[in-house]
Amino acid sequence: MTDAGLARQMWHQLEPLHALFWYSPEVFAEAEALGYAVDERWPSYFAWRAAPLGAAGAEAVSAAFYSFSPRKVAEYVPAAWTVASPDRVLEARVRAVDRMYRALLDDLDVGEAADLARAAAEAASVVGRPLAAANADLPWPDEPHLVLWHAIGILREQRGDGHVAALLTAGLDPVEALVSFAAVGAASVRTFASRGWTDAEWAAARDRLASRGLVHADGTATDRGRELRDSVERTTDDLAYEPWRTLGPAKADRLAELTMPILIKVLETGLMPAENTLGIGKIQAPPR
Repeated sequence: MTDAGLARQMWHQLEPLHALFWYSPEVFAEAEALGYAVDERWPSYFAWRAAPLGAAGAEAVSAAFYSFSPRKVAEYVPAAWTVASPDRVLEARVRAVDRMYRALLDDLDVGEAADLARAAAEAASVVGRPLAAANADLPWPDEPHLVLWHAIGILREQRGDGHVAALLTAGLDPVEALVSFAAVGAASVRTFASRGWTDAEWAAARDRLASRGLVHADGTATDRGRELRDSVERTTDDLAYEPWRTLGPAKADRLAELTMPILIKVLETGLMPAENTLGIGKIQAPPR
């Protein structure tokens, strides 16, 4: 494994611990109490994730989230702030994480894991990374399980902001980023449809990539297309490596060891989707 490969390893290890938030019934209960529709996850998703930015408008949220169609973002932002202010959303977010993790963790001690994750998060540069900076600017909670989720949130947004920089450097606009990712088999086109692009927009992006020699007519990646996506992922890993370099491999390995029981519990909930737009393959919980 390269040094920067540690960044990807830790992302794969920690991301599900954070991502459970988007599917947890305890979180949906808090969203409903705020007044958000919960027949689908998007009304609360945009509120939960964008709230650290303040009462941001659709253009700002679209820019930060990148891969979502601006049209889809505009369905929910800024309307989200008429349901609940960002401050109320953030207060409810802490309650939601508390309920979710208490139900998940039972009596599992996460104090050491929380300390290590916080050390990594505090070492993560947020310069030029708006979502990471907004989350890092929030006060740290007191309880270890809340610290753990908040730390992972900073780390995953720091990586995500760096990923956007890598995509921009590669000359991939938001929909091209998704088309090129689907082209290398990261997930099905159906999974990426959740980002709100129309069939016509998807096809036009595929045609643009084909004109650059990056995809075949059937939408699968050419060798050049695979090389470009590989370079994007390597750059993303490089930009996300700093906190893990600071923490060091031994402490990173310890964090992975400590969070493995939590990862197993997350997977055993059955709430995580079989496919996701991040390109992280489904991990099966090991047999007991």
